[in-house]
Amino acid sequence: MLSLRPLYLATAALLLAAPALASEPKRPECIAPAAPGGGFDLTCKLAQSALVNEKLLSKPMRVTYMPGGVGAVAYNAVVAQRPADAGTLVAWSSGSLLNLAQGKFGRFDEGAVRWLAAVGTSYGAIAVKSDSPYQTLDDLVQALRQDPSKVVIGSGGTVGSQDWMQTALIAKAAGIPPRELRYVALEGGGEIVTALLGGHIQVGSTDISDSMPHLESGGMRLLAVFSEQRLDKPGMAQIPTAREQGYDIVWPVVRGFYVGPKVTDAEYAWWKTAFDKMLASDDFKTLREQRELFPFAMTGPQLDTYVKQQVADYKLLAREFGLIP
Repeated sequence: MLSLRPLYLATAALLLAAPALASEPKRPECIAPAAPGGGFDLTCKLAQSALVNEKLLSKPMRVTYMPGGVGAVAYNAVVAQRPADAGTLVAWSSGSLLNLAQGKFGRFDEGAVRWLAAVGTSYGAIAVKSDSPYQTLDDLVQALRQDPSKVVIGSGGTVGSQDWMQTALIAKAAGIPPRELRYVALEGGGEIVTALLGGHIQVGSTDISDSMPHLESGGMRLLAVFSEQRLDKPGMAQIPTAREQGYDIVWPVVRGFYVGPKVTDAEYAWWKTAFDKMLASDDFKTLREQRELFPFAMTGPQLDTYVKQQVADYKLLAREFGLIP
């Protein structure tokens, strides 16, 4: 008679050898590392909606806000205080990577967290109020050439931030020393819009996804978008690129999520699998488009490689502008 004991033993051995499968986090949370209303908030709420719609989370992920240093406070809090909290995602953008390249996140570098997913991209843009005297990007450049101190530019973060870099590239192309530009440091896209519409600044260096609701309401205009070509979406096709106006500047703003450095491989794999499924769904693509984001999907080790290459490239750019030695 054939004994099934060897089969049972072999099956048991395989189960013991297999890695433990993580379950859904009990209290999922997405930290938007800025005030409500900007790009980080948008990124968290996109995932919040999509993960539940796809039944990848059984209950909505809450969104909390941790402004400070355009991501630095949240980065340090997760690495130092919540490194193993598998339920906590933190939103990041290309601006976060630029700040990391300049050492603005303190003692932690780009290797301090686990890069999880990139879910879309926007593009940098230059915004003015709807009644601004500046009708084109060149109008703004001419005003800056005359007297840069008379044009107050609001940007997310201080000198060296992503928003600062966008206008620094314009200044460089126009032959104006970037350090002569007059900046007001604000905390993310929501504050930029508030300051611009309130008349506290004349120009906002922002991105197109933050701007669209206010363009549609008629409160502001975009002088330029930093994309390779005009964006083929409703409400965007009429916005000229910087490139077509004679300023060869392209600045994509990738958006995504990371988790703490001590999140286990199994917990990280659970999130990666969830995001891979979400990114492949048609419903997610619709939600992404509703938030004025363009396709950019990357997870896991591929994203880790991308992030570290981007940080290396940003270091070269920062050195060019004298921001780091």
